[in-house]
Amino acid sequence: MSTPATTASERDRSFDIEALPLRRPGRWIWAIVLVLFAAWFTQALATNKNIDYSVVGKYLFDRDIVLGVGLTLVITAVSMLISTVLAVVLAAMRLSGNPVMVVFSSFYVWLFRGTPLLVQIVIWGYFGLIFEKISIGIPFTDVVFWQQDTNTLLTPLVAGIIALTLNEAAYSAEIVRSGMLSVDSGQSEAAASLGMSPLATFVRILLPQAMRVIIPPLGNELISMVKNTSLLSLIAVMEVYTRATQISAQNLKQVELLIVVSLWYLVIVSLLSIPQYYLERHFGRGVERNAPATPLQKAKEFTGAIAVQLQGKKKGARSND
Repeated sequence: MSTPATTASERDRSFDIEALPLRRPGRWIWAIVLVLFAAWFTQALATNKNIDYSVVGKYLFDRDIVLGVGLTLVITAVSMLISTVLAVVLAAMRLSGNPVMVVFSSFYVWLFRGTPLLVQIVIWGYFGLIFEKISIGIPFTDVVFWQQDTNTLLTPLVAGIIALTLNEAAYSAEIVRSGMLSVDSGQSEAAASLGMSPLATFVRILLPQAMRVIIPPLGNELISMVKNTSLLSLIAVMEVYTRATQISAQNLKQVELLIVVSLWYLVIVSLLSIPQYYLERHFGRGVERNAPATPLQKAKEFTGAIAVQLQGKKKGARSND
């Protein structure tokens, strides 16, 4: 008797290879070590008798602390907004063909990146010791149209915002410039062939494409700006760290108030990370084919998977009955 001929699908199955996942015991060992360390550290903090957590709870939503948080957010928003606009201008000057603009922008970045932010804040805070009055008139003459005492104009809050803004503009300018250089030069050539001016090319062609590269490091700069506001305590700006320091000087609960401040900084940074994530996804469209799922999408997938498992368990229980 002749044996039946095998079909093509059966021949394909005969060559199937069962792939087994590679065992990686080192990953599980490190995971266990990290979990044990996290548990030990959490237990050490929770049972530490030197930390009065009732004080942390008492001052977490204290009126003075909340006012300090609000001022911190205002300083961050104003400084970051102005510094971003100034950074775009400085980057455009650095990339221009005008040698005077290139030298000025390069000198600005060199000066403010080369000196500590702490020193810059102190200088602006005590600017009245350098110039007693601020006046507007005709340069190199004695003609003055307007004059005002420096300490009246440059309050600690204004001085702090100026210091943070000018310092951040130097760093952001280099971020914007690197983003511009990441755009293919053919884009500028194409815009020039269409008769677009250099300014229109910069604003309408280069800047939108460079945002994909600019947004991630600029988001990090925003987070750094939030934390750098604590340095304004040197010139008595009443942001959250300054207020916490004043409270701890009265009740001698320095560690507890530092925990309160740290919790608020963590909340602010976590909230600011959400719009940054969506901005990166928005400007990354067309480049990343498989964009990562958003937190909302992950939450829906997780809840959907749990619902499917629960339905499967219910069906199994009914079938057993």
